[in-house]
Amino acid sequence: MTNINTEKIKTTKCMEENNYFGKFIVVEGLDGSGQSTQVKLLNSFLTQKGYQAISTKEPTQESEAGKKIKEVLGKSLEIDAMELQELFAQDRKEHLEREIIPNLKQNKIVISDRYYFSTFAYGTAHGADLNELIKMNENFLLPDLTFFLETKPETCINRIEKRGDPKTLFEKREQLAKVWDVYEALPKRFENVYIINGEQSIENVFNQIKVVLLKLFK
Repeated sequence: MTNINTEKIKTTKCMEENNYFGKFIVVEGLDGSGQSTQVKLLNSFLTQKGYQAISTKEPTQESEAGKKIKEVLGKSLEIDAMELQELFAQDRKEHLEREIIPNLKQNKIVISDRYYFSTFAYGTAHGADLNELIKMNENFLLPDLTFFLETKPETCINRIEKRGDPKTLFEKREQLAKVWDVYEALPKRFENVYIINGEQSIENVFNQIKVVLLKLFK
């Protein structure tokens, strides 16, 4: 059985549609959900199919905002919830202008590990207002396709611990549960968002992604 939300939902109209030649795909989920692995698989799969694909990630490491975000997530700097999300929006603006849009103009497929859905989910769970966060990002591109990997907070924490990575600001079970509650509600406000069961094997998760992906490239 698949665990894909295939219902077509009315788009939040304030977001900018992608009118460039290339396609914009986003993979999202809780920290430890496996989204980075699926981005790599997507890139490899599309490249093998003959498409020009690039992968990228948010927050970036290139902008001043991205560098400051890293400090906040690493707990070496403390700021309020909205200030943090303003940094994410600034980093995202530069990311779009510097990398995403130029590649879309060249008819490339851009696959991003996180995008503004992370802002909506993590920001709201951390005390920011969802509608304010959406308004903050209203002039940014709406992806052609977005995948949310649904993975239990316990599973995510176990994966993070097995990797030996230090836990960031949001990586606590209770916090991750709140984050997923927001993720789960977002398909009601945005179109082309699909929820995938991230508890499966890496191969099975990717197989479910391909089912949806091939509809976009048929």
